Amino acid sequence: MNKLTIAGAVCMSLALAVPAYAATPTAAQKQEFFEVCLNISKNQELCACKADAAMSLIDERFMAVVISSMKGGSPKSEDYVAYNAYVAKSNQVCKPNY
Repeated sequence: MNKLTIAGAVCMSLALAVPAYAATPTAAQKQEFFEVCLNISKNQELCACKADAAMSLIDERFMAVVISSMKGGSPKSEDYVAYNAYVAKSNQVCKPNY
């Protein structure tokens, strides 16, 4: 499978995972995301990028899934595809060059 096909599949998975009517993550969720990320990685620039990216990539409900996963939880089976798509997209947005 070529890179373009994989990228298209990831984008479609993410688009299907977050309905258009979904609520944007809250400012409190963004702050919690940042704090949990910083506690894990100790990389302020990366965590700021990831927190900013999450605000446009996922909805309020899914932000809770992501934060829970960052704290050691596991996404429900019905969220696996969307979670993996989110991780791939956020990694693409926030290239690991920090």
